[in-house]
Amino acid sequence: MTLPGTTADHTFQVDLRGLVDLLSHHLYSSPRVYLRELLQNAVDALTARHALEPGAGADAFGIRLYADGSVVRVEDDGVGLTDADVHAFLATIGRSSKRAEGIAEQRGDFIGQFGIGLLSCFLVADEIHVLSRSARTPDAPAVEWRGRGDGSYTVRTLPATARPRPGTTVTLTPRADAGEWTRPAQVHALARHFGSLLRHPVTFDDGTAGPAGPGVSVNPEPAPWARAYPTPGARSRALAAYGAEVFGFTPLDTIELDLPAVGLKGIACVLPETVPAGRRHGHRVHVKGMLLSEQAEEILPEWAFFVRCVVDAESLRPTASRESLYADDTLAAVREALAERLRDWIARAAASDPDLLGRFLAAHHLAVKSLAVHDDEILRMLLPWLPFETTDGHTTLDEFARTHRTVLVTSSVEEFRQIAAIASAAGLGVVNGGYTYDRELVHRLPEIRPEATVADLDPATLTAHLDPVDRETELAAAAYLALARDALAVFDCDVALRTFQPASAPALLMDSREARHERTRSQLAREQEGGLWGDILGALRQEAPRAQLILNQLNPLVRAAVAIDEPELARTSAEALYGQAAMLSRRPLRPAESSLINRSFLDLLAHALRKDS
Repeated sequence: MTLPGTTADHTFQVDLRGLVDLLSHHLYSSPRVYLRELLQNAVDALTARHALEPGAGADAFGIRLYADGSVVRVEDDGVGLTDADVHAFLATIGRSSKRAEGIAEQRGDFIGQFGIGLLSCFLVADEIHVLSRSARTPDAPAVEWRGRGDGSYTVRTLPATARPRPGTTVTLTPRADAGEWTRPAQVHALARHFGSLLRHPVTFDDGTAGPAGPGVSVNPEPAPWARAYPTPGARSRALAAYGAEVFGFTPLDTIELDLPAVGLKGIACVLPETVPAGRRHGHRVHVKGMLLSEQAEEILPEWAFFVRCVVDAESLRPTASRESLYADDTLAAVREALAERLRDWIARAAASDPDLLGRFLAAHHLAVKSLAVHDDEILRMLLPWLPFETTDGHTTLDEFARTHRTVLVTSSVEEFRQIAAIASAAGLGVVNGGYTYDRELVHRLPEIRPEATVADLDPATLTAHLDPVDRETELAAAAYLALARDALAVFDCDVALRTFQPASAPALLMDSREARHERTRSQLAREQEGGLWGDILGALRQEAPRAQLILNQLNPLVRAAVAIDEPELARTSAEALYGQAAMLSRRPLRPAESSLINRSFLDLLAHALRKDS
């Protein structure tokens, strides 16, 4: 009872089952992390043992795993625990033994920093048995700790013979529902998965080799980037093979990553196939050899979608679950430094390996374009090398700008297809700007090549490059042109006579999508005149631009058409020329245009049959 006016201290009562449920559903992604936590504790114990005995060789102490289906055991030759350590650290949730005896100053040497890893064992077992003997106090007895899922535990000291050597052994008796994670083959696979790059020797034994069995090495070789190779080519092939083993694809190239300031080493594997822009891939991040995450998106910037990385770092900080990275200044600096390594790779490929750069852009140019719009660094680096559809074929902007001082760009694919052949014959350099981002990127070319000039293609620009016919020819064709304009007035289309190459093209239809939309809006405004929608459309109405059918005087068919003296046949021929030019533009035909094409074809066929008869 607390008297009025007084205060009393109380201790939280922890529901361990509820805490384990919280860990399993919210902190850890899967029960399989229990083995990672046990390995991690063992590695940290070995690290402390090496600090205590710096003269010991790297292989003097190790970790041994055992699983036979009935128990899972992890034994290490680490620093171990005394009776006082067990009471202080294993019985207090949230406290880490690595904070004791001045080790806090060396926290960078340890993987775990949160003191709750042992609780993850309750995800697969109802009881945890720990047997430990301290290396700091050689004459201390062995100590046994048994923790149960209901929150109770027992501690007792044992004779030194119970644990002849310093270190710790953790034994789990799995629950029946945890067989998926505790079968021998699964324990071995998890050990390989999490610990293949650990710097301490780790072995696994499933009991089939007998009590004296040496066990199978979990990490027989160091990380591939830490090995020595006879030649640079052998090193490159080995790194590519490791990337293929880890990610399941043969890399287009591998990029070595080395950041000494944070002790980071690894590789980036360039994806060999196109990926959608904006899709981010997870990267494999190890911390001091222990696998932290396979989905660490935050290690690279968003634009680095074309690679997948596997790295091992010393100074990156894990979150409480140790399954992702803590977002701090160190991570931000690492991300920027790795981005710089990728930029350097692109720059080297551009400078010394155009074949590799070509294969890279062939796979990833569409996504690179989408990012270059927003990333000035990528823009400056890759815009000159990106391929575009032009009147010179598919080529890079850099090469195209060297040939054409003024680069013209269309606003749509259909506009480009309408004029490509004629513009090319006229010596104009036109880029198809109809694809997403292309027009915007082409307009930014002068930022990279100041000597280049970029302008939108104006129909008047192309028309100005088409040669006019002489006055006599113009007068002779006046009657035909008048009939043609009258026949095509329903499409708001003017008709003109010019000469241009190639001579095989009888007509060119100049008509943009924006012009058609404006004409449609004007027509709706006229139809709705006086109503609400009519007022709204009328307010939006601009001067409706007209389409233009340009007939080619160099074409024999056109020369024959303008000489027709039968009005109905002249109108039909004009409609046929319009229909053919509309189809060549490859844009969707309106119902009225489809009808016109059918009607003009039948009329011409009927005229030919009458003439023959």
